[in-house]
Amino acid sequence: MDCMQQETYNYDFSGTDNGHHRLRLVNFEVQANHTSHETQGLSNIRLVVRRGKPFKLTLLFHSQAWDPHTEGLVLEVCLGDLSEKIPVQFSSEWSNPQRWSATVYPENLQPQSVTIHICSPVLSSVGLYDLLIHINTLKHRLSYTLGRFVLLCNPWLKDDPVYMPLDDHLQEYIKNDYGVVYTGTNSNICRRPWVFGQYEPGVLEACLKLLQVSPQHFRDSLKDYSLRADPVYLSRVVCAMVNCNDDLGILEGKWQGSYKGGVRPTDWSGSADILRRWFSSNCIPVRYGQCWVYASVLCTVMRVLGVPSRVVTVFNAAHDSDGSLKVEEYYTSRGEKLGLSKDSIWNFHVWAECWMRRPDLGAGFDGWQVVDPTPQEKSAGIFCCGPCPVTAVQQHCLGAPYDTPFIYASVNADIIRLIVRDGLVVGRTVDTDWVGQLIYTKKVGSDNPVNLIHNYKGTKEQTEAVKITMKTIPAKYFTSGSTSCSGAMEDGAGQMSPSLEVTLTMDRVPSLGDSIHMCVTVTNRSNSPRVLMELVNAQLKEYNSTPQGSFWKVHKKVHIQPHEVLTLHHIIPHSEYDTVLAGDDIVNLAVVIKDVMTNKRVLATQEFNVNPPQITIEIEGGDSIQMKKKHTALVSFTNQFIKPLTGALLTVEGFGLLQSKQESRLVLLQPGEKIEKKVSIVASSPGTKLLLATFSHSKCPTIVSRSFHKVSVTTV
Repeated sequence: MDCMQQETYNYDFSGTDNGHHRLRLVNFEVQANHTSHETQGLSNIRLVVRRGKPFKLTLLFHSQAWDPHTEGLVLEVCLGDLSEKIPVQFSSEWSNPQRWSATVYPENLQPQSVTIHICSPVLSSVGLYDLLIHINTLKHRLSYTLGRFVLLCNPWLKDDPVYMPLDDHLQEYIKNDYGVVYTGTNSNICRRPWVFGQYEPGVLEACLKLLQVSPQHFRDSLKDYSLRADPVYLSRVVCAMVNCNDDLGILEGKWQGSYKGGVRPTDWSGSADILRRWFSSNCIPVRYGQCWVYASVLCTVMRVLGVPSRVVTVFNAAHDSDGSLKVEEYYTSRGEKLGLSKDSIWNFHVWAECWMRRPDLGAGFDGWQVVDPTPQEKSAGIFCCGPCPVTAVQQHCLGAPYDTPFIYASVNADIIRLIVRDGLVVGRTVDTDWVGQLIYTKKVGSDNPVNLIHNYKGTKEQTEAVKITMKTIPAKYFTSGSTSCSGAMEDGAGQMSPSLEVTLTMDRVPSLGDSIHMCVTVTNRSNSPRVLMELVNAQLKEYNSTPQGSFWKVHKKVHIQPHEVLTLHHIIPHSEYDTVLAGDDIVNLAVVIKDVMTNKRVLATQEFNVNPPQITIEIEGGDSIQMKKKHTALVSFTNQFIKPLTGALLTVEGFGLLQSKQESRLVLLQPGEKIEKKVSIVASSPGTKLLLATFSHSKCPTIVSRSFHKVSVTTV
């Protein structure tokens, strides 16, 4: 036991006073308390307990034990400048459950020791407490500082506002240190493992530090300490502190450009390294984060503080900054997507949900609350979002705090796609179904996803009624229910006409190295033949909607007969995209069909991400390893492309498993040839760890493939 553990767990008071009663030792009974309070592993230097549940400590005296008939024993708990004195009572004496209590049971009173059971009120504030004791006699008073302990929320206790009744949910949303974040597109969902790391050394200390350096604490520490009993308040403080936009927060965001001077957001695989970097640098923001990193770090902090939390991904999430419930997207008459709108549709957006009661709103709004730390819009003047009751979104209660209209729009907004030419709108399609198409979180006890869409969305009729009531969208925008991969010709008044319909579909989700196959279907419902121009465009885009330059396009004239259904097939060979498209990239496909006689245009779009080639990771002896014992991992990548790859680089890292990155390089990797790296891994702590492997080559500007491998570490 190191010196800090001695100070916290078993403090020796020998020689500290010369009074009648001289306290010799305090034992914080850490193993028993941590087991009883479900806090095993959260700290090896502090006693960590949960509010509303008794914990015990034992006092050892030099002479005879405390005599309750002639001496008064008073504990004192201090949270900053807030303090409360707690008279020690026998079990037969009544104690107020709304106040701190300290009880001695007769069997715990020994000749030279006494065991005291201490219980906090269920609505105690979360934080790091100092514990003192005062021994009062008729002649003198002796006082001792016993040490410090951490008090957390208690989701096991029915009266706690974060109470969660099901054991398997408590295991998943509080104790589990491993999760899965879902990314990609709704047509090709990718799994990104994440280690929340709440049991890693230093993580608890970082979470407590976060509370101490918040603007709320600097502004009024007494008020902040008092309000920390409320998980609604806690979630707003933590949400704002995960980003660094207004404060000394944890993460600095970056969505494009160079990531020099920091870590690419896609390279993170766990929260512990981020939190420890922030803590050890004295609150300098860690570079860089994006939505899934922000949400996962928040999930770690809230689980540490005792609030059940999970990471949730919304596919096709709307960023509606003006509350209009509509997002406009602009395309050229050649089908190129433009970055003109202040609003956007993200292929995926990740936020967190935290479980709590909402006494400020009523029981109907209890349960999961959206808390989104990605800095997008300000809430009450700061960059945070939530907690917003998921039920409020489902039931269209847009007045419920906090930030419900923004969350509602994220899953319910309409997309207005506009074709512009020479500054004029020459075509328009409306999509009322694309936004919030899937809402995924990790299933309890499984790595598979569960779709939460019914938690967030009422019926389509209810959603349309809300939009009409709000009167934020002109009526003409509701004349079409077309999907984002189809369109129809408009008449001169902007209303939809069924005379010409266009759809754009993918034959299958391609893997990197394959040709991309697509199909444009044009239906002529009129009685006249038509001469059409087909303009198809493919361009790279960021998942948060930022379009980049086109890398492939086709323009050609086609003829269609009355009532004919015309099918046009297109192929983008690998050679057309191999230098621009990598494993995490997303492609926007668009087709504009122009009637040559009338100059009217129809737009159809589709977005997809390719499947990257696989990196193989194998642990000799299986995926369960023993702590502090050396194990071997073999990592390999086989070139499945038809061309040799120059400057091949295979990189392996593993937080909690490897001290530093391990690399293997080949000047030339021939088709069918394998590059591999054998590494020795040693786990310093139990729990779930991840090995991360990446592959890149000199002709591609970004990583071609990234793979994760879950490793379970046991103590025996």
